[in-house]
Amino acid sequence: MAKVSLSQLRHSYFFNPEGPEDYALKEIDLEWEDGGAYALLGPSGCGKSTLLNIISGLLTPSEGRVLFGDNDVTNLPPDQRNIAQVFQFPVIYDTMTVWENLAFPLKNRGVATDVINNRVLEIAAMLDVTDLLGSRAQHLSPDNKQKISMGRGLVRDDVNVIMFDEPLTVIDPHLKWQLRSKLKELHQKVRATMIYVTHDQTEALTFADQVVVMQEGEVVQTGTPVELFERPAHTFVGHFIGSPGMNILPAEARDGVAVFNGQPLPLEGRVTGGNGPIEVGIRPEFVALADTGMSARVTRVADVGRHSVVEVRIGDHFVKARTESTPPEQGSEVHLAFEPAQTRAYRDGWIVSEATA
Repeated sequence: MAKVSLSQLRHSYFFNPEGPEDYALKEIDLEWEDGGAYALLGPSGCGKSTLLNIISGLLTPSEGRVLFGDNDVTNLPPDQRNIAQVFQFPVIYDTMTVWENLAFPLKNRGVATDVINNRVLEIAAMLDVTDLLGSRAQHLSPDNKQKISMGRGLVRDDVNVIMFDEPLTVIDPHLKWQLRSKLKELHQKVRATMIYVTHDQTEALTFADQVVVMQEGEVVQTGTPVELFERPAHTFVGHFIGSPGMNILPAEARDGVAVFNGQPLPLEGRVTGGNGPIEVGIRPEFVALADTGMSARVTRVADVGRHSVVEVRIGDHFVKARTESTPPEQGSEVHLAFEPAQTRAYRDGWIVSEATA
């Protein structure tokens, strides 16, 4: 296991990149502590797979360094990095038994037979596949095949990093929760450094202690799931994380105050950076249907089970509110109250409201 450091990392697929737009990865500086659980989260094309390939050694970055602990591995091939990787589709040997699949990485390295036996039994117990050890892999269900693929990465105790590249893509939705829970449980037991790449916010937020959110080759925020939800550093984070995402409303900064639809809007703190156009962000969870406040008209109501999402119109703008009470009818007049401590200002996408102590 190892701490992973990315220093001034940039990558372009062009031979002579001329500007920022030619880089698939903008400058990235990250540190992942030994034994932590991390996620790279972002939409397709944001650069997360490129970054994973650089860490694994499948790709050499145009600029910057990759370190495992104190060792610079930037130019080392994958087989010299002591990594394990679990892909979207299970990588196992169908003609081998489950036991043989789990033992193969250890046999390949000349590990003693008694050590192999103990380790295979230990990992099989963690994965709940002990009763399948004698079965041919080709007869397994997709979720069990992916478990064995995970087990092949976990069975070695000399791995620096275990990387998961969209590992639940081919798993049926009703089984994903079970595998997510199993993976989290495995991390708590083995305490290996794990990096999980996904476009699915649920997978990232339920697995990782720290989530790296990427957009267009850039890291826009790194934080715990709670930090990303409660105080997005960028409007993309607010929009991408949450269901529905954060309301983002055009406003104007006037002497540190946000003005929306002609009315001052209390925020978490003063707006920095001077006057001019800004955006105000607030999650639907912190917008209340109240007796007083901004007047609005209900345009849509969605019942999503334990709560409803109410969409209202204020002037030319639409705002979503989440309520667990009986929702108002479509077309009715309501009032909205924004929770000031959860209402933030953004300029050019980045947060510019001062945080309260």
